[in-house]
Amino acid sequence: MAAGTSNYWEDLRKQARQLENELDLKLVSFSKLCTSYSHSSGRDGRRDRYSSDTTPLLNGSSQDRMFETMAIEIEQLLARLTGANDKMAEYTNSAGVPSLNAALMHTLQRHRDILQDYTHEFHKTKANFMAIRERENLMGSVRKDIESYKSGSGVNNRRTELFLKEHDHLRNSDRLIEETISIAMATKENMTSQRGMLKSIHSKMNTLANRFPAVNSLIQRINLRKRRDSLILGGVIGICTILLLLYAFH
Repeated sequence: MAAGTSNYWEDLRKQARQLENELDLKLVSFSKLCTSYSHSSGRDGRRDRYSSDTTPLLNGSSQDRMFETMAIEIEQLLARLTGANDKMAEYTNSAGVPSLNAALMHTLQRHRDILQDYTHEFHKTKANFMAIRERENLMGSVRKDIESYKSGSGVNNRRTELFLKEHDHLRNSDRLIEETISIAMATKENMTSQRGMLKSIHSKMNTLANRFPAVNSLIQRINLRKRRDSLILGGVIGICTILLLLYAFH
């Protein structure tokens, strides 16, 4: 009976890990889609600037379909992973579970944390995509109004030229900010890919620390240095972002 319940738990863990791996790959592709949408829409906007037959976001329809499809797939994977976690929770609360309940609860909590991180990342990326799409649609509408005004009046006066130059300046500033965001998202993707490995290493080191007090002291020093490095890295990124923003708007 104990062997049967142990196999059931291992099957649940295997299913959860498989879903987590699939979600990790899907979220990376989803984030890249958001970034490519922003860049392609910016290129389309520059082409429309010099074209009389303007169609803003020329590739937007296909990317919108890809976005909807990937969002549905990720939501389905999140639902399946949630179901797997619920089954693991039911197993740990069952009456026949042996005295290893504390270890099982620790494993279940790690899977729940991963699910929460993936859910948060998905909703954040989806919200960013929707904001970019709404902004690009608005900018496309503005470009069409400008071109319509120019073709209807037939007058290319100084005021229109100044307005178009200011519009191009804003587009360049917006593109610079988007490139900065893309760099930050790429950094986040790399950190996310390393998170699972670091969690596994951290768990093993905690096990060793509980057995050997000297190792525990070493781990504490490593954690302090890691926090310091994180603060330094965050400060550098923040300063670079501020300098880029100042450069863009001046």
